[in-house]
Amino acid sequence: MSNALEGIVVVALEQAVAAPVASCKLADAGARVIKLERPEGDFARGYDGFAKGQSSYFVWINRGKESCRVDLRQPDDLALVEAMIASADIFIQNLAPGAADRLGLGSGTLRQRHPRLITCDISGYAPGTPHERRKAYDLLIQAESGLSAITGTAESGPSRIGVSIADIATGQAAYAAILEALLKRARTGEGSAIALSLFDTLADLMNVPYLTRRYGGIEPARVGLSHPSIAPYGVFSLADGEVLVSIQSEREWQVFARDVLESPELAADPRFASNVLRVKERATLDGEVQVLLGRRRFADIAAALDRHAIAYGTVSTVGGLIDHPAATALPVPTPNGPVEVLAPSAIVDGKRVAMRPVPALGQHDAALRAEFARQTEESPS
Repeated sequence: MSNALEGIVVVALEQAVAAPVASCKLADAGARVIKLERPEGDFARGYDGFAKGQSSYFVWINRGKESCRVDLRQPDDLALVEAMIASADIFIQNLAPGAADRLGLGSGTLRQRHPRLITCDISGYAPGTPHERRKAYDLLIQAESGLSAITGTAESGPSRIGVSIADIATGQAAYAAILEALLKRARTGEGSAIALSLFDTLADLMNVPYLTRRYGGIEPARVGLSHPSIAPYGVFSLADGEVLVSIQSEREWQVFARDVLESPELAADPRFASNVLRVKERATLDGEVQVLLGRRRFADIAAALDRHAIAYGTVSTVGGLIDHPAATALPVPTPNGPVEVLAPSAIVDGKRVAMRPVPALGQHDAALRAEFARQTEESPS
C-alpha cells in the first residue's frame, strides 16, 4: 500500500480504543505517529494477555507508532509535548473531559499558536451538550444511544454488540475527518479543530431505527439474526445444519421461492407480494420457508443459491473465522514476537497495508526526548 501520508507527523495523547484506532489508520497510511503514554502505560496494555502475553486490543491498534512516556504534571514533560506539537501536523487526544484544556493543550489554545495544526478531540458526548463533562465508555454509549435496545432477541433483552463498536466507529470517523482536514489545509494553508463524540457517532448509525420510531411510530424490535426491514432475511434450519439467506429485491424473492425452494405457490402468494407485506407477515413467511428448507441438505441448497445468485452464508464462530477461506491474516511484529491479526480491508493497487511494529512501553523515550530537546534549544526565544 502506498505511503500516502509519508512526512505527516501525528502526536497522539491517547488511551484505550477510539483515538488509537484513528492514529493507527494514519500510521498505516505512512504518517509518523508519536504515541504519548502515561508512565505506567496506556491502560489498554493491560486489558488481557492473549496475544503472546500482550493485550489483544493494544496489539491490534498500536502498530507503526513510537511510544514515549510522559508525566504531564511535570513541567519538563509538558514542555516536551508542546515542542512535539509545534512540529506536528495533527494532534489527537481523548483524555477525560476538560483535562487537555487544564494542561494548556486544548484545541483553541493550540490552534491559536499553530494555525496549520489539525486538532482532533474525542470525547464521550459532544461539546455544548448537558453530558459534555461525563466520562463515557463503549458499553455505556451502546446503551445510551438505543443500540442495545435493538440488539439481541425479544427473549434475551437488550444486549451489547460483541465488539467495541462505539470506540471503533468513532476512531474510523475521526480518521475520515482528519483526512478531510488535510485536504482542506492543502488548499487553504489552515488547519482545523475537529471534535467527535462516541455518542454522536453511534447516534448517526442509529438513523434508520430513529426514523422508524420518530415518523413511523414503531419502536424497533430486537430480532436477533433476522433483519428488521427485510424478509426473508435470517437463519433457517436444514436437514444437516443451517443457512442464512438474504433476499434483497422482488426479483430475488420470486427466484428464491420458485427456483430455489421449488414452490411456485409461495412465489404467487399475495400475502408475500412485496417486501413490506413480507415483513408484516414475517412469522408466517418464515414458517413457510422453514418447512421447505428443513428437508434440504446444505450442499443442495448452497448449489441452488449459487446457481441463482442469491446471497447466503453460515453463522461462523470466532474459531470458524480463524479458518475462514475469505479471511486474510497478516503478521505484525511485537515485542514478544510476531502476532497474526486480520488485515485492514483496503487493498490499494493490489497490495495490503504493511504491518509495522507494535512498540514496547517507552521504547522511543530516549530518542524522542533527545530529538525534541534539540528542537526546543534551537527554537528562537
